[in-house]
Amino acid sequence: MERKKKLPIGIEFFKDFRRDNFYYVDKTGFIRDLVDMRGLVNLFTRPRRFGKSLNMDMLKTFFEIGTDPSCFEGLEISRERAICEEHMGKYPVISITLKGVEGRSFQTAYDMLGIVVSTEARRFKSLLDSDRLMPYEKEKLYQMMKGDFGSEAELQDSLRLLTELLSEHYGKQVIVLIDEYDVPLDKAYQMGYYQEMVSLIRALFSQTLKTNSNLYFAVITGCLRIAKESIFTGLNNFKVRTISDTDFAEYFGFTDKEVRDMLSYYGVEDSFDEIKEWYDGYHFGDADIYCPWDVLNQCDKLRAWADAPMEAHWENSSSNAIVKDIIATATETTKHQIEALISGEAVEKVLIPELTYTDLESEDEETRQTYLWSVLFATGYLTDAGKPEGQRHKLVIPNREVKRIYENRILSWFRVKTVSDTARWRKFCESVKTGDAAELQNLLNGFLADSISIRDTFVKKQMKENFYHGMILGLLRAEGSWSVMSNAESGVGYTDIRLEIPLTKTGCIIEVKYAEDGKYAQACAQAMEQIEEGGYAETLRQDGMRTIHKYGIACYKKSCETAYATESVPWDRES
Repeated sequence: MERKKKLPIGIEFFKDFRRDNFYYVDKTGFIRDLVDMRGLVNLFTRPRRFGKSLNMDMLKTFFEIGTDPSCFEGLEISRERAICEEHMGKYPVISITLKGVEGRSFQTAYDMLGIVVSTEARRFKSLLDSDRLMPYEKEKLYQMMKGDFGSEAELQDSLRLLTELLSEHYGKQVIVLIDEYDVPLDKAYQMGYYQEMVSLIRALFSQTLKTNSNLYFAVITGCLRIAKESIFTGLNNFKVRTISDTDFAEYFGFTDKEVRDMLSYYGVEDSFDEIKEWYDGYHFGDADIYCPWDVLNQCDKLRAWADAPMEAHWENSSSNAIVKDIIATATETTKHQIEALISGEAVEKVLIPELTYTDLESEDEETRQTYLWSVLFATGYLTDAGKPEGQRHKLVIPNREVKRIYENRILSWFRVKTVSDTARWRKFCESVKTGDAAELQNLLNGFLADSISIRDTFVKKQMKENFYHGMILGLLRAEGSWSVMSNAESGVGYTDIRLEIPLTKTGCIIEVKYAEDGKYAQACAQAMEQIEEGGYAETLRQDGMRTIHKYGIACYKKSCETAYATESVPWDRES
């Protein structure tokens, strides 16, 4: 039996693929295109978890002096013999990532940057024995290796100085690779020292990338395209490739064919349609792209268990705070547009290609919302539906996983907002407990009117029902003295919501239906019939509940209707 290659989950070092027998989706064509189309400074922006770091290490492995050519045997770039002969293993390469440059204070983040630079400098400790460097230059390198930066200016000049020393030693210009360049800015914005970090990064980049005769070229990656005047002031021959550009589109993320080939290799090709629904849908330039982090993680689960359910992998690797922000500050117009998005429709927006984090604090609400939409697009929470026209984009939610992020944030926002209206929320809970179906319906309609709903579009009925189910569940779970269960086994099936109020020995069964085309009565009848035929109340009887309320709630857009029945359990049922 063939021994399958390991899936490279979290692997960021290119050499590990060949050495440790990991499955590799060949992206080495990126090297050829970079050689053919590069500028002096090349910025690639893509959402997180789309292979930026691995591609950067691939570039380092290919270009760096002393590389092992066998790492590229059989790969696409190996067929480009002229490029390999001219460029493979021919350059000193500085490669750093700024993803760890953060902290609660500017000083901590500053120190972390020093650690990143000194760690990279120690890779070149052999230069301390160089006969091409002067003693004072070796002393500067030694101090850098120790992380001893006597002043902020020395840290700002550190990468430029390192290019100078490497160029002198090897007699070659230097390639500089900077991964996750915008992470320090994002963290600084969150922690309140943004301007100090902008000044530091601007000075570091200006010294290294501007008018540096020792620089052959540089590649920089990040999620956002930070405004040139903020970070990249004065850089010439500066090329930017964002998710809207056609060049290099297929090199970050997986294509349809690459996903099919991977699933076939591991014998789980029957899951392709579900994989596509959950993790495909991104449009980078003219390429349709899957999130690679999702595909790798889910393929790993499927090869161990063919019936493994689809899971949210990309969602769970970040706080998704930007979605929370736009929902929490949504105007009525924005709410309307979010409703369209989660219902599978597109919205048209003029997006800002270059951003600064301070733009997100604009006092002009319309301007702030424009920047928020722009960040949602740049970070992968929205994607193009067709080719943009200038700065005007037709936006959609890319796939089921990202749609669920919006729904979860809406439900969280809904719960906080409604429960904060303590009087109205308590009336709602009281109506559930006492069986006042008319009051329950009235209050729930009020809550729904203030919220974001799902429109009557092609979104699957079950997904619509899950959305309203989540809203009602959130309201009930806020009552901490109740036992509330979702999709709990009851009788011969699973009820949407089952709750028990121990103090009054009251139990409730709630079945939520989506009323297609506003057919409330029909949906309510189906819900009540399901409660009875499924024997959903039996568990409540066994648990000693004396009063049982049964609710069939039919929801459509921003309103609902409720059907109700009740029963009293005789005392002899308790024994």
